[in-house]
Amino acid sequence: MTAPEDRSDRFQGYRGPARAVLEKFGIGVWSDAEIENDAGSVFRGVILPRSETFDDLHLVVKMWNGYNVGIAASRVKTAREIGYRKASYKIPEKEFPRDGAKKNVTLLGTGGTIASRLDYRTGAVIPAFTPGELYGAVPELADIANLTTHKLFGVFSENMGPTHYVALAKAIGEEIAKGAAGIVIGHGTDTMHHTGAILSFMVQNSPVPIVLVGSQRSSDRPSSDAALNLMSAVRTAAECDIAEVMLCMFGPTSDRYNLLHRGTRCRKMHSSYRSTFRSIGTTPLAMVNPFPKENEAFFTYLRRDTIKRDHSRVPVINTAFEERVTIQYYYPNMNPDIVDALSEKGYRGLVIAGTGLGHVNKPLYPALRRAIERGMTVVMTVQTIWGYAQMYVYDTGRDLLDLGVIPLDNMLPEAAYMKLCWVLGQETDPTRIRERLTTPVNHEITPREPHNGYLVMQGGLPEVEEFVRKQWK
Repeated sequence: MTAPEDRSDRFQGYRGPARAVLEKFGIGVWSDAEIENDAGSVFRGVILPRSETFDDLHLVVKMWNGYNVGIAASRVKTAREIGYRKASYKIPEKEFPRDGAKKNVTLLGTGGTIASRLDYRTGAVIPAFTPGELYGAVPELADIANLTTHKLFGVFSENMGPTHYVALAKAIGEEIAKGAAGIVIGHGTDTMHHTGAILSFMVQNSPVPIVLVGSQRSSDRPSSDAALNLMSAVRTAAECDIAEVMLCMFGPTSDRYNLLHRGTRCRKMHSSYRSTFRSIGTTPLAMVNPFPKENEAFFTYLRRDTIKRDHSRVPVINTAFEERVTIQYYYPNMNPDIVDALSEKGYRGLVIAGTGLGHVNKPLYPALRRAIERGMTVVMTVQTIWGYAQMYVYDTGRDLLDLGVIPLDNMLPEAAYMKLCWVLGQETDPTRIRERLTTPVNHEITPREPHNGYLVMQGGLPEVEEFVRKQWK
């Protein structure tokens, strides 16, 4: 095989023992290689560049099955080049076809990697964002809707904050006014539930679906959930009958269907599972079947208490946000100086994720009293995630009620934080603040939890293992 003229980057990122192996066998970055280790295992694939921050002890190979593997340089017995396949980082771009019979959907980008490729030189993610890039990455989108995209900002989700929330809410209002049939928001998964909660307060009375979507695994991986999530999100924005703020992500760990979760009642529950988002203390709004068979529907609606799509409605955009609010996760031996410091620094709101039914230790009581007397609003949620803050049951809870701590029933701590920021951005009167916090806006508080809304299956138990064997074959 004739090598390309320019292979000056053949050791990109490699040094030390790993580079020595490449030099010894005359292979390098982008070599399509066959490598055998000292155990007789044979690896076939493309040698990838290494980021300068990685170690110098391994070769990284993208296997022919699409997965990446690290091979210890010290264990390489033989290696030979059988081809050369330099990667192109540019995502294919094709003109997005438009169809007058299809709905117009707007995708707002915040920096999430819903459709992307990984730059193996630097470890940086290169996003696909223009309609043409998205069509090149996920051509099925053209069968669903006419897509328009606007990149609002490009940040990791942990860097999302009030300025982003305000810009996002205003952009949603503008796109609805332009006639969009639905809005999709590409978002990193780490804080997607926080953004879903605040948008549920900032954007009310929406006539169309507002769908946050992300991916747990980047598009270069065979197990990526990016394309399926994006297809289901765009389908939801274009055709779903639920006009609420929702999150659209994998339902099970396999790629059988997506779930739509209400913005105020969901949470990221696993750091890497594709089915990371769960509706808490309730059931999901709907299932999205991306590839229905004959006589099957795209949507299976699971609840009846949803707001329906209605283009005659005019959205109400209220971007109030008080930044001097915090969450404190209570722990044994939590000291009162933490509460005093927050109060002295001028914090107006404190969300406590308390133990049990909403409890903290008694040494905190004087500090909480001082903070409340200075004008701080203190609310109680539960760190159990499921269940209610029922502070009237035990003396400790009743004492906190007497101090002026406000129980928020089964509101999730993250939703409570966002609602407290939003309410304090509008109100200063304690009576009005309490009234607005305890009055549900978008199901952040529910009168009861369903009998099947809480299900924890502990691995290792005979009945669980039997269930898993039957369901996952």
